Amino acid sequence: MSTLKLTLGHSPDPDDAFMFYGLARGLIATPGLEFEHILQDIQTLNERAVRGELDISAISIHAYAYVSDTYALLPSGASMGDGYGPMLVARKAWSREEVARKRIAVPGKMTSAFLALQLWLGKPASEFDFIVVPFDEIFAAVKDGRADVGLIIHEGQLTYRNEGLELCEDLGIWWGRENEGLPLPLGGNVIHKRHAPAVRKAISDVLTASIQFSLDHRPEAVAHAMQWARDMGIDLADQFVGMYVNHWTLDYGEKGRESIRRFLKRGQDLGVLPKAPALEFVQ
Repeated sequence: MSTLKLTLGHSPDPDDAFMFYGLARGLIATPGLEFEHILQDIQTLNERAVRGELDISAISIHAYAYVSDTYALLPSGASMGDGYGPMLVARKAWSREEVARKRIAVPGKMTSAFLALQLWLGKPASEFDFIVVPFDEIFAAVKDGRADVGLIIHEGQLTYRNEGLELCEDLGIWWGRENEGLPLPLGGNVIHKRHAPAVRKAISDVLTASIQFSLDHRPEAVAHAMQWARDMGIDLADQFVGMYVNHWTLDYGEKGRESIRRFLKRGQDLGVLPKAPALEFVQ
């Protein structure tokens, strides 16, 4: 039986590492499939998805609007902000009107955080001042004056107070207020449509099994994820993993899918997305 070799792109972050623990360590069955793990930041993965380079990749839901012709969404692997999400932080707690007049450091123009920022401000990016900074340098950009406000993702959501910064807005809380408590869609996994539907389904089942394995073997999976836990002890890393690997990650469900539809439709209505694509999931 021949082996299908697949490229699998994901972020070097504790939540993605936790998700793929069973796969990376060879602890789950992968019949006829071999995965090459490619660890890159989410903005780079978004850009690679636009070029159709990887077989399977984590991407921002924002980016899905640009790759839906090439990739289908996998039903598992979601990162949803359920009552929390990307945060705007500064040296003092500015109001929305004040933030709109400040320079904002953002982690990438195709991140879901950046689309959520535009929706929160009610303005396309052309109408406010921002700079793109690697996500792990945003605190420094705010503290050294390159930016007035930082749009933070990943573990910075748990550690910004340690940097002496104040919260201006949690975009996940804002989205839930605006959308009947729906979670803010942030990231998902996609698979290239060059693979036949039956192959996509087989791959999808393996990736879902890896997530379930990690949830069933949480202490070991968190210990594995600690390799990528920047400035976090194991308790904080476990908290962060719990925020973004949970029941939403096993399957979006109808609420998760509806939230994606609204998120992309609002981006289209604001004029910052070319289209709000129909959601195509691997069945």
